[in-house]
Parts: sequence; C-alpha cells; structure tokens
Amino acid sequence: MDHLELREGARVALLVSGSLDYLDLVMSLLAAGMFPIPLDPRLTAYERERLLATLHPDLVVDSADQVAAMVANTPARFRRALPRARPMHVTSGTTGTPKGVYSGLLTEADAAALVAEERDLWGFTDADVNLVLSPLYHSAPLRFAMGTALAGGRVVAPGGFDPARITGAIERERPTTMFCVPAHLQRLFAHWDALADSGAGRPDLSCFRLVAHAGAPCPPALKRRLIEAFPPGSTWEFYGSTEGQFTACHSEEWLERPGTVGRARPGRALEVDADGTIWCTVPPYARFEYFGDPERTATAWRARPDGTSAFTVGDLGRLDADGYLYLDGRREDLLITGGVNVYPLEVENTLREHPGVEDVAVYGVPDEHWGQRVCAAVVGTATAAELDAFARERLAPPKRPKTYRHLDDLPRTPTGKVLRDQLSR
Repeated sequence: MDHLELREGARVALLVSGSLDYLDLVMSLLAAGMFPIPLDPRLTAYERERLLATLHPDLVVDSADQVAAMVANTPARFRRALPRARPMHVTSGTTGTPKGVYSGLLTEADAAALVAEERDLWGFTDADVNLVLSPLYHSAPLRFAMGTALAGGRVVAPGGFDPARITGAIERERPTTMFCVPAHLQRLFAHWDALADSGAGRPDLSCFRLVAHAGAPCPPALKRRLIEAFPPGSTWEFYGSTEGQFTACHSEEWLERPGTVGRARPGRALEVDADGTIWCTVPPYARFEYFGDPERTATAWRARPDGTSAFTVGDLGRLDADGYLYLDGRREDLLITGGVNVYPLEVENTLREHPGVEDVAVYGVPDEHWGQRVCAAVVGTATAAELDAFARERLAPPKRPKTYRHLDDLPRTPTGKVLRDQLSR
C-alpha cells in the first residue's frame, strides 16, 4: 500500500534510523490521525516478524528513501501540526511478547492538552534548540524533539551517540535542551576529562537551560557532577515508562532528598499499595491500552472512588510525607532467595555508595539450595573482598551478593537499561 492511500487510524511501522525527516514523518502521521509505530531498525528478521504479527501495521517503512518520499508528499496542513494521538511505542518486552501502547485518537481538546502539558512542564519555546542523543524510536527523546518542534524550536540530530560528535554539536549548535541517560553522561564526562587532560579544555555548557535524564538509576557521584557541570537549576530527573509519565524532579530537590525521583507531574496523582506497587492517576489524554490485549490492559488499570483511573507498570516504591517518590525496584527484576524477596535496585543503590564502584547491576542466577543466588556485576576498582565487607555493614544477609563479577562496562540497551538477562548467562 502507498502511504497516500492510508486512512485515518492507520498504523505505520517505522523500521528506520532516526533523523529530522523521521521526526517530520512521525509528526505528520500523528497530525493526520495515524499511528506511527517507532521500532528499532536493528531488529532481526525473526524479531520483526514476531512484533509486526501483534501490531498489524497497514504499512511498513524500512528505508530512508521511503521516509524522504513520504515527507516530501505530506500535505502542508499536516506539517508540524497538532498531533491527534500519541506514537504507538511498544513495551520493552521483559516478559512475553512486547505489546503496542495505544492511545486511540484524541479529541482536539485532549490533543491540545497533551501538547500543553509537555510545554508547560519543560518550558519549550521557539528559542529552544534540542540536541538528540538517544535513538528517536524511543519515547523520551522523540517526545522532547516533538515538544521543541511544536513550539517552533529547532531540533539537532547529529547521529548515533558518540562523545566527540555530541561535544562538537554542543560547541557548534549551542543547544538549550537535551534528554540523556546516565550512560551518556558517564561517557561525556570521561571524554571531557580527556580533553581537559590534553589541554583542549571542556566544552562551554552555559547554553543549556534544561538537561533531563531518566531510563536508569543515576549513581550519586554522577548526579552531583551533573549538577556541578551544568547551569544552576537546569538539570532534572523524571520517572516514567513506555506507558506514561509519573514524576519530575529538579536536581536541587534530589540534593535535599537523595534517591527521590520527584513528585507527581502536574495533573497526576500517585498512590502506593501496601505491597509497594505504584499507581498513577492520569488525565483522559494520557489513557492507553495494550493493543489487541484487553486482559493485560485490564490488569494495568483500576478505577478510583472519584471516577478517575490509575495505571501501574508493576514498579515498586515508597512515598514520603511530602509526596516524593522513591523507587524500590521493578517487579520483573524481583529475586527470591531462600523465600526472601530481594529488589536489585536497593542492593545497587547501597553498593554505589562505595567509592570504588562506578556502576553496578544486581541479578540472580539459579541456585539449588536458595532458589536464586544474588550476584553483582561491578564496574570500578573495588575488590570483591572490599565489596563483601561493605555489604555486610549495610545489607541484611539475604540481600548481600554472593558473587561479584568485574566488567569494563555493563551491557545496556541504547536507552541505558541494563540487560540483566545477559549478565545471568
């Protein structure tokens, strides 16, 4: 099917690398009431077939030439106009087959409210220059790029992440905003340190008014360096998922409450069940369903007494008296050792406090006696004996890693999430 034959409600799978044309195509499809499905172009043939079988796209776009042709033939009224839907991103698929997160078509009022929420929270204006670090098929970088473009600002997409390339873009383009993950920051700071050591000097970061990070826990030392390196008040953390956004937090708030991911975003409310499950009440324009999976959709939502609805993605956490959220882990990462629940994030946050730990990921391996054995993959100079002594002072016996494995880098997705399944092999 040619893209000109597509009708309102059509689903268009995008299996191409991100670019400014890609951004324009996503926005024009949304303005026309169609659903772009951003997917990783590196998927194997098997993975593509498996995914597309559940998404039933009306069109698959898998070349830059297709993207360019579709953008060139986009009617003027759909160019960077009000999106009438959200892109249909797919879940990370930690368990089972990934599913599309589907918003359905929005009313004009809801569509405008969705755009306004992002603009009001992040302050997008026509003076902004957004620097794209992550692949545009991921929801957060695409959302920041779209928010900038809809406000009349400029988007810079220099290509795949490379510290030297990004540094050059900062010096040349003077961006005002960027979204990143902690792994990006670690590599950028290492590159800038090398520049300083060689006498070249670090880049001037005074152009930034907003640097937002998410996607993975940020080691405290890295967080403090982020705050010191960028202009005061410019750095943020937010917590969200493919399904929706929960919180946002100025880094200065984090300094006052180390470990928090912030309070509920405007228009949202947070609740935490007795077992730690986090629920988020959202406005109508932030509703979603799992495409073609009503049972999974039903388990993700629950009605509240005031007539609104809240969703969960199974994450666990705590709220303090002022409404600040602290994450305890993701339910799919839960380890059960000797009948005791162990949440890797709690163990990781403790081990990150050791000065010889640059990065760490906790995972489980099968154990005949305990069911699962708690293990830790560590990047840094701390020895196994030092880490064991450190953990004994700070963690109950079931939470202490029984095995420490040293790596040069942790295996991660392009958005910074640790690939725990690779660690446990």
